[in-house]
Amino acid sequence: MSAVTADIPSTDVEEKKVPLKVAFSSFLGNFIEWFDYATYTYFAITIGKVFFPESSVDSTLMAFAIFALSFVFRPLGAAFWGSMGDKKGRKWSLSVSILCMTAAAFLIGCLPSFETIGIASPLLLLALRSIQGFSAAGEYSGAAVFLAEYAPANHRGKYCSLVAASTACGLFAGSTAALIIKMSMPEIDVISWGWRIPFLLAGPLGVAFHFYIKNHVDDSPVYEEHEEEIEENTVPEVAHPTRLVFTKYRKRLLSSIAATMVNSVGFYLVLTYLPTYLTQYAGVNAGDAQLATDIALLAYIFIVLAAGKVSDIIGRRRMMLGACLIFILLSVPGFLMLNTASLPIIIVAELMLCITLSTNDSNIACYQAEMFPTEVRYTGAALGSNIAYVLFGGTASMVATALIDFTGNGMAPAYYMMGICIVAGIILWFTAHDYNGIELHDIK
Repeated sequence: MSAVTADIPSTDVEEKKVPLKVAFSSFLGNFIEWFDYATYTYFAITIGKVFFPESSVDSTLMAFAIFALSFVFRPLGAAFWGSMGDKKGRKWSLSVSILCMTAAAFLIGCLPSFETIGIASPLLLLALRSIQGFSAAGEYSGAAVFLAEYAPANHRGKYCSLVAASTACGLFAGSTAALIIKMSMPEIDVISWGWRIPFLLAGPLGVAFHFYIKNHVDDSPVYEEHEEEIEENTVPEVAHPTRLVFTKYRKRLLSSIAATMVNSVGFYLVLTYLPTYLTQYAGVNAGDAQLATDIALLAYIFIVLAAGKVSDIIGRRRMMLGACLIFILLSVPGFLMLNTASLPIIIVAELMLCITLSTNDSNIACYQAEMFPTEVRYTGAALGSNIAYVLFGGTASMVATALIDFTGNGMAPAYYMMGICIVAGIILWFTAHDYNGIELHDIK
């Protein structure tokens, strides 16, 4: 009797550890992706000088062009990782994509400069960034699906908001690393070797995260139940998840793309591009620009978690439409405040834009995961987010820089943000539906 009694608490403790492992793994997977992306964007000016010193075009614009071109591979990555995630398991796709992403980041940190090997240097940078783009396509969606399939139906928004929070944490870590490096060494050392440090850190971090997920986390009960149904021949196996998404779930895919449009442009403009914008166009020193972004990122982390809980109550659709409307109203005032070059006003402006962004972003991961059935959930979520990222997210910094250079108007990014939100809002109004409280295995 005593032996049996002693075993019961042990089982209960083990069961309680599972959601924590899942949350931790999803958080880590997305964190490392965005740490890598932050490192590149926050060192864009430096990377431009290292790899494009003799370019007739603005070297910063060339660095952002490399960043944008790498996103071309994200839809291919979405189809690959999504298909593997639906066939081989969520855990497999998430862990392997992390390993590929971080290996490429590590190699970027090892690349010789243009002065050392000439044109081969930016070409190798493009190749490695393309590998990152392909690999990153599986991480965000993998983390979202993983969490959504474990979460209770009436708390999916709360759990999935961890994905957005981990994104901000990755950016914050990258931003903080950039701030410390820029403030602790002269610019010549930053250009020579300082910028490489965060890239080199990504390698061991990625290996550690990969093996943690591989060895300590099981696939979701929803996915395993689906696999059992396939083995028992109660449901057919989907041979081509990507084809099925494009043929049977086109409207849901369009809705997913529209939702991610606001996230991708807003996220890259507000939380990664602004340090460059403030330094190059508003006359703010690099340290203050980075500090303001760090404050906004910290606020974003807490706000997005709270907004995720709210979305479980009022619905994802209302939250996303509300964010579109607020961005339309506040983008121009926000950028006017940024151009004052006054640090307190800049911080207020970034917080204002950041709160609006978090209202939208708290919903994206959950909404993308819950609108597709189990057999194509990973593929559908990955395609929706990555098609939007290749068209709007990866190009956001480049488009903003090009619009300012072409028009001579520092407010161009604000107008671009407004246009994106108008288009996305119209699409969401006609296509978005709420899935709050519906069990994922009941979504067909």
